[in-house]
Amino acid sequence: MDITNVNSRKKQELRKRYRAERSLRDLKETWVHIINSSEFINSKTIASYISYGQEPETSDLNSAILKSGRRLVLPRALNDMNLEWVPWDGEVSSLEKHGKILEPKGLPVPSESIDIVIVPTLHANRDGHRLGQGGGSYDRALVGMPAWRIGLIYSGELTVEPFPIESHDAKLNAVATPDLVVRFAQ
Repeated sequence: MDITNVNSRKKQELRKRYRAERSLRDLKETWVHIINSSEFINSKTIASYISYGQEPETSDLNSAILKSGRRLVLPRALNDMNLEWVPWDGEVSSLEKHGKILEPKGLPVPSESIDIVIVPTLHANRDGHRLGQGGGSYDRALVGMPAWRIGLIYSGELTVEPFPIESHDAKLNAVATPDLVVRFAQ
C-alpha cells in the first residue's frame, strides 16, 4: 500500500477524533493577546481568516488587528483551491460567501508583503507541524512565503502525540492558545 495513502487515511482519522474532541469544548475564548507578542510589534500586514464552525473565534482578533492600524488581509480561494490574500476593512458588506466560508472582495496583495499569517489549526505538535481541515490550501499558500506563521488552537490541542507528516505540510513558527503563545525552534 502507498505510504501517501496510509498517511492521508491516518490524518483523516485524526481529524475526525480531534473534531469530536473540539465539539465538547466551550468555544467562547479569545486570542487577542497575540497582537502584543514581539512578532506583531513591527508587522504591517497580517493575514488572518474568518472562523466558522468550531474553529477558534477570530472576530475579536481581526477587529483588534484593524484597530491597531495594521493592514488585515483574508484568504480567498481560487478555482484550483489555492489561496490569494485580499485586504479587508472589517465591513461585512465587503465579504461574500464561498461555500461555508466568508471571503473578501477586492484585489489581492502579493504574498511577499505579508508579515504574519494566522493559520487555522485543528491540532499541532511540538515540532511545529499542524493538522488543518484537510484541503491543503494553506500548505500550498505558505510555500515560499517569508511570513511568520502562527496557528490558533484551544488549550490541550498542542500534543507530543505524533501524527503523519507529508512532504507538502508547512510548519508553523508558533501556536497560540487562549492563554499563551508557544514558539517552535526552527
